[in-house]
Amino acid sequence: MKNTVAEIKHLKKSFGTKNVLKDISLKLEKGENLVVLGKSGSGKSVLIKCLVGLIQPDSGEVDLFGKEISELTNQELNVLRKKVGFLFQSAALYDSMTVRENLEFPLRDLPSADTTDTEALVRDALKNVGLEEAIDKMPSELSGGMIKRVGLARTLILKPDIILYDEPTTGLDPITSKEISKLILEVQQKYNTASIIITHDVPCARITANRILIIKEGVFIAEGTFDELSASEDEWIRSFFI
Repeated sequence: MKNTVAEIKHLKKSFGTKNVLKDISLKLEKGENLVVLGKSGSGKSVLIKCLVGLIQPDSGEVDLFGKEISELTNQELNVLRKKVGFLFQSAALYDSMTVRENLEFPLRDLPSADTTDTEALVRDALKNVGLEEAIDKMPSELSGGMIKRVGLARTLILKPDIILYDEPTTGLDPITSKEISKLILEVQQKYNTASIIITHDVPCARITANRILIIKEGVFIAEGTFDELSASEDEWIRSFFI
């Protein structure tokens, strides 16, 4: 039996005269990696920002863990957001903080975490992404791939039920992109997380996706597995996979 952890129904969002999302609907099931594949500017990032209430849609419904977020108070929404991890394109590390301090930051509001617990959580999160030795480095000392890994470690430290990946391989060379994609898959398998992976990187989609939605000009035009979509009779869809 499926367990839906997030659902979007008939979502629409415009900025001025530009219609970015035009009647978007999707479901995310527990333990599923759902890839939203599309060209730059097709509305992918706006979609996941609407999902967590960072952007307010013009119409439509967004449900997280069975609760419609427009009906929640800010306090109630913030409680739900703690169950959702967000990996930004840039990883969004604090440049003035060490890796250790960056990972400690989201733990600061946990009343039960003492110094020993925090140290263990930080080291465990870094171990999960293969970077325990980088704990006292500054972000400026890290490569692009290492920064992405630290960003993922910081996301994992609160053990979210959902992870939203916004272009996780952007700016990385093909080898590092493959490593990050495999790490996303490992996280899913180890923690049974549900994830939405926003990307235009087809190799990333091939490695990570249980299911793919293809977005074009603010509308989903196809859904299926990687193999199903790569064999599509639609020339535009098939062109993604060449």
